[in-house]
Amino acid sequence: MLAVVDILGQQFKVSENAQYFVPKLSEEPEKNVTFDNVLMLVDESGTKIGNPYVDGIKVKARVLAHLKDDKVIVFKKKRRTGYDKKNGHRQQLTKIEITEIG
Repeated sequence: MLAVVDILGQQFKVSENAQYFVPKLSEEPEKNVTFDNVLMLVDESGTKIGNPYVDGIKVKARVLAHLKDDKVIVFKKKRRTGYDKKNGHRQQLTKIEITEIG
């Protein structure tokens, strides 16, 4: 069984007992979280597509940890003018494990 879930404006294709990195959630580690915005569900009986969401289906997950992604370097340069600018950031992520779809 798998589902397409909208988590903080991003869509993820998830399955049970799998771990994913999502944008930072406000829940503490080892807490449970429920996502109601299920866009599509595929199971043994077939495929259900929501309009925009599938009614009555929830995805339950457990927050494992909060961490940072690899550093992204942003480098801007204009040739022959002496202009260059280097910037970077590390995106905040949350690692979750899907415990139940249904």
